[in-house]
Amino acid sequence: MGNIWTLYFAPEIRGIKTVDTEYDFIVNPKASSGMGEMIWKMLEPELKKRRVVYRVHMTRKRGHAAEIAKALTLDGSEHTIVVLGGDGTVNETVNGICFPEKATLGYIPTGSGNDFARGLGLPKEPLEALGIILRREKTIHMDIGVLLGKKSRRFLVSAGMGFDAAVCHEVCVSHLKVLLNKIGLGKLSYAAVALDRLIKGRPVRLALTLTDGETKVFEKTYFAAFMNLPYEGGGFKFTPKASPEDGLLDVVVVHGLSLPKVIFLLLLASGGKHVGFKGVSVLRCTGLKAEAETALPLHTDGEPGFLRKEIMASVLGEKLNVIVG
Repeated sequence: MGNIWTLYFAPEIRGIKTVDTEYDFIVNPKASSGMGEMIWKMLEPELKKRRVVYRVHMTRKRGHAAEIAKALTLDGSEHTIVVLGGDGTVNETVNGICFPEKATLGYIPTGSGNDFARGLGLPKEPLEALGIILRREKTIHMDIGVLLGKKSRRFLVSAGMGFDAAVCHEVCVSHLKVLLNKIGLGKLSYAAVALDRLIKGRPVRLALTLTDGETKVFEKTYFAAFMNLPYEGGGFKFTPKASPEDGLLDVVVVHGLSLPKVIFLLLLASGGKHVGFKGVSVLRCTGLKAEAETALPLHTDGEPGFLRKEIMASVLGEKLNVIVG
C-alpha cells in the first residue's frame, strides 16, 4: 500500500525528541491545488534525517483516504496516522478509521480552509506541525460527531444544513477556489461564495428536537451548524466556546433576520462576536433531530452530502486520540 522506511530512531536530532512510534502518512498530493505533494517532498527528507519509521500512502481519488485508513486499522491494533491535506482529507480519514480508541491522529494542514488545525491551535507551518507530531507531548481524546441516516457520516470539525452547507457544495466545485489557492488566498473563496449564496438562497422553517425531548422551532432559518470545534467555513468562529472533549455539540442557528443583518453578523463571526445578537441561537446537546420544511444541502467537515429534509446528529461514544501542540 505504501513505501516503508525501516530505520532506527535517534533519541534526539536537531532538538526534536522523537517517540518510538511507527507513522502512517496519508498524503493528499492535490490538496490546495497541488501544494500537498510539494509539502510532502519538503517534509520527507526531514523524516529520513530524523530516522523516523514511516510509511506513506498517497491518495489517488476522492474517498481514497477512507479506504487507506480502514485498511490500516481493520486489525484493531494501535496505529498512528498522520494526515497531510485539507479538512476534507481529515474527514475521509476519520470515516475510514476502525476502532477510533486505538488510533492516534496527527495533522499537517495544507488545505485552504484549515478549520481543523485552527480549532485545535495547530501550526500552519508544515515543519513546525511535523515537529509537534514527532515530539507527541500532548494528546487529547477528541469527540467524534456523526450525522445519522441511511449512510452515516462522521465529522470532527462540524456538520450542518442550509446556507453553510450550500457554500461548502459550491466551494468544492468552484474554479475561483483553485485560482485563489494558487496565490495563497484560498480562504477568500468561502467569503465570495457565501455572499452569492445569501443573495440567491431562501430561508426556511427548521425544527430541532434535542436529546432531552425539547423541540425548538426557528422561522426563516438560514442555516444550522452542529459544531465540535469553534471554527467553520475557513475561519468563521461560529461557536467560540465549543470544546472537542466535552461530549457535546455546540449548535448555532441563524434565523429570522434580514439579508443585510445576516451579512453583518457573518462579518462579526470571523472574530466570534456575533453570539448574543438577536437571530443567533446557540444550543448545547449530545444529539438532536433536525427537520426542515424543504430539503436542504448537508455537509460534514465541508464535504457535501445529499439534500435532506430530516437529519439526526450526535456525538459517538468512542473518542479519537489527536496529537496537539
